[in-house]
Amino acid sequence: MALTLGSIVHALGGKLHGDASVRILGLAPLEFARSEQLAFLSHRKYSAQLAASQAACVIVAPAMLEQALARGACIEADDPYHYFARLSQLWRAMQGRARQVGIHPSAVVDAAAVVDPTASVGPLCVVEAGARIGAQSVLASRVTLGYDCVVGERCLLHSGVVIGADGFGFAPHQGRWEKIEQLGAVRIGNDVEIGANTCIDRGALQDTVLEDGVKLDNLVQIGHNVRIGAHTALAGCAGVAGSARIGAHCTVGGGAVILGHLSIADHVHISASSTVMRSIAKAGHYSGVFPIDDNSAWEKNAATLKQLHALRERIRALEQALQHAAPRSL
Repeated sequence: MALTLGSIVHALGGKLHGDASVRILGLAPLEFARSEQLAFLSHRKYSAQLAASQAACVIVAPAMLEQALARGACIEADDPYHYFARLSQLWRAMQGRARQVGIHPSAVVDAAAVVDPTASVGPLCVVEAGARIGAQSVLASRVTLGYDCVVGERCLLHSGVVIGADGFGFAPHQGRWEKIEQLGAVRIGNDVEIGANTCIDRGALQDTVLEDGVKLDNLVQIGHNVRIGAHTALAGCAGVAGSARIGAHCTVGGGAVILGHLSIADHVHISASSTVMRSIAKAGHYSGVFPIDDNSAWEKNAATLKQLHALRERIRALEQALQHAAPRSL
């Protein structure tokens, strides 16, 4: 399969600097692209790779145009990363790999479930009673959609996703655990994508909710009664405990953890591997990561951390003693 540079710019816009008839046979990263492939430059820090790249053409921002022209052909775009995303969609469409609409013969769909005629339910999926799947949504293989759970329009659920398993609810009683039945469901908005083997628990009483445009990576755990605001994205292995509230347009790095019953404001960005132990009321970038070090140094620092509270109390006592000992002014 091939596209000419001229046809790409005709479909997606941008300004071509080079021969429109050049044929592109594939897309590739900047440093590995071959002479028949198209790449992109998203940040100045990769400018050294630009000069050395063998790509037939590179998508660049206006600020990098002069440097790109010194190398060869380029497509000038205001946001090269967004342009590349749209190009990847065009490439996929040209490959003709669209998923088949309808329900795969091996899927198990309850008669009381509602699946839009334009949706796709893949091999070995299970869709339970009362569940609903909206227009053009896709359930890849082995997805489980629990009873009464709702998936909106144009959603993509990758293989192994489980929507609507019971939340982790147990009441301690006389040394044993009494199960709390999870009576809510899961409601997923439009244009949501959920990565492979991610689990989203149903609510205990109210629904667990993912608003429009939410993106979850692989192996993400969303606890019961969580609410995630529109266009928020969570990277792989992130975990959100029950009843947490995450605002819109947030990002949560891989392996990060948000404790239960916390509230996170809109436009909050959590670094990878951080543990959020308090609510965050103000937009911004937050980190809670103990820096990696060689093991012996890390153990010494960890031991010091354990003494911080006692050291703080000693300093406070010294400050108070000094205040009392200071001579009073006449």
